[in-house]
Amino acid sequence: MPAEVFPAPVETYYAQLYRFALSLAKNPSDAADLTQQTFFVWATKGHTLREESKAKTWLFTTLYREFLRGQRRHNRLTAIKDLPPGEQDIPAAETDLVAKLDSQLVVAALQEVDDAFRGPLTLFYLQDLSCIEIAEILSVPIGTVMSRLSRGKAQLRTLLAQKAKGGSVIEFPQQRTHS
Repeated sequence: MPAEVFPAPVETYYAQLYRFALSLAKNPSDAADLTQQTFFVWATKGHTLREESKAKTWLFTTLYREFLRGQRRHNRLTAIKDLPPGEQDIPAAETDLVAKLDSQLVVAALQEVDDAFRGPLTLFYLQDLSCIEIAEILSVPIGTVMSRLSRGKAQLRTLLAQKAKGGSVIEFPQQRTHS
């Protein structure tokens, strides 16, 4: 890869990739490692990308795959289908208890959401990606993305309701299915 091609994605996407890595890894050191590993892979394999417009998706996909590879290595990845039957369905939240939440509380609650849901939620709400883009990044069908977003929002609402003392319903934007 020509030396002048490498810095552009680093400068453009480093902060977004780091935030995504932090939401997945839950600690700054691991997030920095994931981000650096992603750019290492970019430096060694990015030249195979045929369309420059796909660089962002390629980088997010690579970061997510590196995260999953690390999770599998440490046997920490929990699949929804492996959960006991009573835990597969996430209970509806008492959303009327959640009000006036600051962003730190929401981010803290997001860190407690199951791994299977945290990635799609982060990509959808914090990175403003469409369901189609998320499906491509995570290499799953769009229906799976929509299901994970729905279950993730329910779990996030439950966590926020537990953390909040009272208030009104949290409204989440409607899912976008167009790119």
